[in-house]
Amino acid sequence: MTDFVLIPGAWHGAWTFEPLARQLRAHGHQAYPLTLTGVGDRRHLISASVNLDTHVDDVVNFLTDQQITDAVLVGHSYGGMVITGAADRVPGRVAGLVYVDAVVPGDGDSCWSLVTERERAWYLDGAGETGYTSAPLPFFDARATPHPLASLLQSIRLEGGLDRFRSRDYVYATGWDGQSPFSGLHERLIGDPAWRTHAVASGHNVMGDAPDELLKILLTAGRD
Repeated sequence: MTDFVLIPGAWHGAWTFEPLARQLRAHGHQAYPLTLTGVGDRRHLISASVNLDTHVDDVVNFLTDQQITDAVLVGHSYGGMVITGAADRVPGRVAGLVYVDAVVPGDGDSCWSLVTERERAWYLDGAGETGYTSAPLPFFDARATPHPLASLLQSIRLEGGLDRFRSRDYVYATGWDGQSPFSGLHERLIGDPAWRTHAVASGHNVMGDAPDELLKILLTAGRD
């Protein structure tokens, strides 16, 4: 049995992973989709002080409170920042990492620094209304909510490398409308034997566009 902790991307809540979580549970695993502070059904907690550290704390506190010691952390898009930071904080609680069309930061990187000008423009959309939120895009699911802007801008601080974890998987979506911001990252990871890479015929919303293929990938994650 594997404990999967599933972290959505910006503007999205746990609902984006819930169908996949049900499938993982049906295969005998534990699956915990989390909603990060200030987003989704926790949108009442949004403020100027909510940042990347807050979201890393969300995951670290969950792993600690649930006494999980062999987790596979799954992060979509911005969620790659969060799972990297959480794994670095409590490496003894993490077995594997799965990045689903996501950023993979090194020390000092931010989500802002790792994406293209197109995504940066998305981040700043709506920021003028409050000064500290990023508005969801018009084509998102109606459940999407404003996202804490500071979490997208803050640089991550890491103490160690990803080589501490038993497995690392990268799921690359090939069906972007235009250039994917993750193309260069995917090409680099293909040549790294420490990573398992998976190219999936899907838009950025891999959970919705290719759920069966993503399930197959997750069922092998966390293994040597």
